[in-house]
Amino acid sequence: MPSQSEKKGKLYIVGIGPGSVEQLTVHARDVILNADYVLGNDTYLDQIEELLTTQNIYRSSMGKEVDRAKEAVKLAENNVAVMVSGGDANVYGMAGIVIEVAESNNLDVEIEVVPGVTAMLASASVLGAPVVVDAATVSLSDLLTPWEVIEKRLSAAADAGFIISLYNPKSRQRTSNFERAIEIIRKFREDSVPVGLVKNALRGDEQEYIVTTLGEVLEYNDWVDMRTAIVICNSDSRIWNSPNGDKIITPRGYHRKYEY
Repeated sequence: MPSQSEKKGKLYIVGIGPGSVEQLTVHARDVILNADYVLGNDTYLDQIEELLTTQNIYRSSMGKEVDRAKEAVKLAENNVAVMVSGGDANVYGMAGIVIEVAESNNLDVEIEVVPGVTAMLASASVLGAPVVVDAATVSLSDLLTPWEVIEKRLSAAADAGFIISLYNPKSRQRTSNFERAIEIIRKFREDSVPVGLVKNALRGDEQEYIVTTLGEVLEYNDWVDMRTAIVICNSDSRIWNSPNGDKIITPRGYHRKYEY
């Protein structure tokens, strides 16, 4: 067994952003290119396939996060191991479970979390300027969080006037949570409040988006899936029919002090 001074291991947990190599940070790209091992689920590894040249690759499927984390921790003892995570690794990503497993296994090599562009920010860039004030992210997946807790968080965020970004709105197993979430938010907000839905944000030709209102968003219920991020705005927000398509503006407050 090599001594601590002989170990060359390091563990990176890398957010790869929206899903295109162009949206990676420079540091994330360098870390992946220079890794001994790159671990991730099939979807995320496919998105960065052009960077996977000489590295050893560990693939697994959705739902195998704990197994993936254990393998990453084991490999990192004597190798440079990179766990890739969609978006940002701290926003419903792999950072939590990997670091928990590292803690329980007393991993004694350096761990670095490399940030990435999360879905709320990727979708906001497509929609214009909807997220420029206080905002909250809420995942509608009740796989690990009880629905009762999700309901409380939705109600609190909606009542407080936060811009709300909904993650994981629908899956094959969870078909009603998005509709239930909208019903909760409508108790606190007017139906005229702008809502943006973005599918495959910043993924080139795959990207699609819709600008609508809280009162009409459920008309697009069948369009929403796990690749869709939703931004629900507040009473100050408005829809701009710009020359480049409908956009959302949430004023930050400059108009109260300045003329423009």
